[in-house]
Amino acid sequence: MKTYTPSSSIEDYVKVIYSFTEWQDKPITSSQLAQRLGVANSSVSEMVRKLKDQGLVHHRPYSAITLTADGVRLALAMVRRHRLIETFLVQEMGYRWDEVHDEAEMLEHAVSDTFIERLAAKLGDPQRDPHGDPIPAADGSVLLPVAHRMIELDEGHSGRITRISDENPDLLRYLASEDIELDADITVLGRKPFGGALMVRIRGNQDSRDFDLADEVASALWIHSETVHEGCTLADG
Repeated sequence: MKTYTPSSSIEDYVKVIYSFTEWQDKPITSSQLAQRLGVANSSVSEMVRKLKDQGLVHHRPYSAITLTADGVRLALAMVRRHRLIETFLVQEMGYRWDEVHDEAEMLEHAVSDTFIERLAAKLGDPQRDPHGDPIPAADGSVLLPVAHRMIELDEGHSGRITRISDENPDLLRYLASEDIELDADITVLGRKPFGGALMVRIRGNQDSRDFDLADEVASALWIHSETVHEGCTLADG
């Protein structure tokens, strides 16, 4: 295997490829990768060829992109950096959860492995970031909770919010303004008529409130149910 120091672009690419499939099984396409990274399709095609040459991805023309074992290892190392930095920014630096992604994107390429491990120790080796995404351990293992998107749940289903997608900062700000947060208990009450909003009851630390959630919001909330067998996925490359 070739020895090389990956560029920040390569690190970003493998991290996005991994993150896309973390909570679902469908692999990422070149166009989806371009959209997530905010680059042209031609740029993605060139970089994917480079990633394949370096043994980090599997890819054939017009097919989806998947990580090799080496690609998974690099991606998990970068995901660990990113999520530990996000956690530090929220817990120690007073950042809001909608502010940390871009800061972590810049910092994750600038710090050493030693810094990351000392940061993990200072934070008490957290298992999840401020949005509920699992933080890979130093050995590359990941504990992924059993959870389903709220929009997929039937009427009467109860559980707790275990993950909130950080794709849309505006949505995170809305959730914060409504005190909808991790570990809150929820019950799906049903839908408004004619494909309307999803009606839910959310119980926080102090009270219980009913919400009519648009599909975009319900799609961003992942629910763990105590009635479902607890499990985990070990992603060790």
